[in-house]
Amino acid sequence: MRLVDKSIDKEGEGSITLIPEEPEDMWHAYNLISEGDSVRSTTIRKVQSESATGSSTSNRVRTMLTITVENIDFDTQACMLRLKGRNIEENQYVKMGAYHTLDLELNRKFSLRKHEWDSVSLERVEISVDPTKSADVAAVIMQEGLAHVCLITSSMTLVRAKIDVTIPRKRKGFVQQHEKGLAKFYENVMQGILRHVNFDIVKCVLIGSPGFVRDQFFEYMFQMAVKLDNKVLLDNKSKFMLVHTSSGFKHSLKEVLQDPAVINKISETKAAGEVKALENFYTTLQCEPAKAFYGKKHVETANEAQAIETLLISDNLFRCKDVNLRKEYVNLVDSVRESGGDVKIFSSLHISGEQLEQLTGVAAILRFPMPELEDEDSEAEED
Repeated sequence: MRLVDKSIDKEGEGSITLIPEEPEDMWHAYNLISEGDSVRSTTIRKVQSESATGSSTSNRVRTMLTITVENIDFDTQACMLRLKGRNIEENQYVKMGAYHTLDLELNRKFSLRKHEWDSVSLERVEISVDPTKSADVAAVIMQEGLAHVCLITSSMTLVRAKIDVTIPRKRKGFVQQHEKGLAKFYENVMQGILRHVNFDIVKCVLIGSPGFVRDQFFEYMFQMAVKLDNKVLLDNKSKFMLVHTSSGFKHSLKEVLQDPAVINKISETKAAGEVKALENFYTTLQCEPAKAFYGKKHVETANEAQAIETLLISDNLFRCKDVNLRKEYVNLVDSVRESGGDVKIFSSLHISGEQLEQLTGVAAILRFPMPELEDEDSEAEED
């Protein structure tokens, strides 16, 4: 997603202009636009015109229109958002108050105006504009003297660094120069990884090469990590995975991503945090029921006691028509974060999100047991 313009006042009112560039961006747009917001974009409108003789002709004209959104339809197959609402700005082709449907598509600029941009919406904009924040897989594709450091999101690959070093050939009398050149190359690749891979987000780093280059590099990197006591690399050693590629060029990444072992590893990383959190929730619910609760009322009570360690919440709840109810969920997210809790916002298009929906869409794992919430349940059942 490309951010074109952002104009928000101190009260949180204002507009943001965006251009969706990837299929994933349409999903972000769907999560950002709520009923009651106003959206401005170009559209095609059928216009009837009457000639002097009384005959009428209809033409399709492109015009800029601003509507107040009343209905949102997301076509996941065509990657298109259909917004229906009333026109709220003077237009030579569309009367004020007339209904129109705006189609938001890839590479079509739109401006979104809200009465209040809350923290959840602003965070969504930040993630969509900076895809590195959602890239949970990294890859280093290399051969002697050439390497590409890439970040992979669910819909795109970003080359973050290209390392190109001339290494003297390994021949009689030049062995030392060859080894020096190789060490310099490996050092540059290691620095590229440290600079561009955020290990707080990235859950898997693939290192691919022909021959034994990947193995030699991996050995060099961890020898240096031990020598320099580099905690970042040492703590994340288990995230690295060595795979074979035919070259060090970017197109070899395609081979890596088709490797069954890699597919298995990557499928674990996609929404892995959410899946694990949901598993933890079910386990806690079975083993320590006083530390796991779901439903808005119980979760809010636990939050008042600052007892929430992990909040599990569906992005569907932020699309509710009731503005006040949405605010309550946003306040819940902000409050849990302020008290040091972890917040996992689940995608309703993901299987784990669907499971959470069955538990009312909001659940929490607590820091300490709250048996009084269980007592409330049993009292309610008795009544």
